[in-house]
Amino acid sequence: MEGQELPYVLVDCIGGRIGVYEDHVGFLKKRFHLITMKEYLENKTVLSKKIRAIYMWYHKPAIDEELLQSLPNLKVVASSGVGIDHLDLKLLSSYGVKVSNTPFIVSTDTADMGMALLLASSRRLVEGHEMAVSPDTEYFPADWLGVEVSGATLGIVGMGTIGYKVAERAKAFEMKILYHNRNQRKKEEESAVGAVYCKKIDDLLQQSDFVLLAVNLTPQTHKLIGKRELELMKPTATLINISRGLIVDQDALVEALQNKVIKAAALDVTYPEPLPRDHPLLKLKNVIITPHIGSATKTTRWVMMEEMAESIEAGLAGLPVPREVLP
Repeated sequence: MEGQELPYVLVDCIGGRIGVYEDHVGFLKKRFHLITMKEYLENKTVLSKKIRAIYMWYHKPAIDEELLQSLPNLKVVASSGVGIDHLDLKLLSSYGVKVSNTPFIVSTDTADMGMALLLASSRRLVEGHEMAVSPDTEYFPADWLGVEVSGATLGIVGMGTIGYKVAERAKAFEMKILYHNRNQRKKEEESAVGAVYCKKIDDLLQQSDFVLLAVNLTPQTHKLIGKRELELMKPTATLINISRGLIVDQDALVEALQNKVIKAAALDVTYPEPLPRDHPLLKLKNVIITPHIGSATKTTRWVMMEEMAESIEAGLAGLPVPREVLP
């Protein structure tokens, strides 16, 4: 692109808590002229017609109709991660804007996170660590026990790329695998991981020792797991959520955990994030919560950035956009 002006791309900010990573900036600046929201708002008249793409990191900058109206030459929005529940796809499409995400690169790390939460919860790793390092600990109780994973039944709700990778990992732990999905997997795919399809989610909930959620957030999956579903689960079962917080009715989950309707929960996602510091989930011993880090490894985040840049370049060149999300 020597001799040509680099395309203007809007980002929320650089560095800080939710900004573009500092070590990604060099790569991006070789390809784009990055404009932060602060710079844009201070110089709208000049910049509004120049910006042709939005690089959406950590769901920022937020895109609404007011922003779309102010960017007449916007062609593509590249969003990090797999979820697109923060975007109004029909609205963007009505402005002729294409959208991409990065669904495949996150799947391996997120599946690893699901198994990590399953193991940490079953063997009570967080409680064990606290006991081991506490200045008040004088002995380790012999009756302090966890739950065996090998031979247990794992129910996977959502057998897409992430769910299937969880099944591959669970097979290595000699777990029995059930799954519920909109569509049944091919027989050879089921056989490869020893998975059994449950057409009804109720059947999966009633039989599973661990229930792992790996579905996209849609109107159909919003609060998919509520009071009724939790009461169908075994009192010895653990709920694991690596998808979105709003898949679960959080008030119902608190009640189920407090009343021992289910044994435990391990959550990489909540709503909101982070939870208010006085939220009851933070006070329960039978809950593990991590800060939505399913895809948070250096390698994955770098490849995510590369894929977003690739999508922007393709969209601005009039080529098919890789990993385009259709309304």
